[in-house]
Amino acid sequence: MTARKSSYRSIASLQRDLARCRACVEAGFPLSSLPVRAPYAAQRAYMYGQAPGIVEGEERLPWRGRAGQTLRRWLELDEETFYSTFFCASVTRCYPGRAPSGRGDRTPAPREQELCQFWRDWEFELVRPRLIVTVGGLALRSLLGLTDLTAAIGGQFDYGGVPVVPLPHPSGASSWPNVPANKQRLALALRLVHDELSR
Repeated sequence: MTARKSSYRSIASLQRDLARCRACVEAGFPLSSLPVRAPYAAQRAYMYGQAPGIVEGEERLPWRGRAGQTLRRWLELDEETFYSTFFCASVTRCYPGRAPSGRGDRTPAPREQELCQFWRDWEFELVRPRLIVTVGGLALRSLLGLTDLTAAIGGQFDYGGVPVVPLPHPSGASSWPNVPANKQRLALALRLVHDELSR
């Protein structure tokens, strides 16, 4: 049963409720996992993706599959450093299952995104990140309302006084990183992330 308090004083309390959230299932959506959540370790950078994949849904930890390996390679961070640097979250918190077409994962419905925004808003309040990194078009659109991912990569934005650096999604199904002009954009974006982390 989903439990949501009117206010939270600690990330531990928030994560206890998040771990058993079934709001989307209760709303009739066919989810394929329980919520995926990142252990909190006083991280000050916030990684905001689209939705967990199948491996993440099974392990209930973020960025565990192939896309996570690619993301860490881009950032030149080993697994331990990556998780101690970034508090990892996503637009929706449960693996949404396969797309009806059978190709890739299902994109979470707007209502699912709306139901999960509660957790993100409280995480921002409690974690108070000094850097937000969006990963993929859905996260960028959800947070900043921007719809042109390519134009945003390599730029830096602001969310309530916090710098936001967008990255493309590291999915192997995406050909975006292989386009020569996009490689330059990605390199610039990664440099911005490292510059912010070094502050």
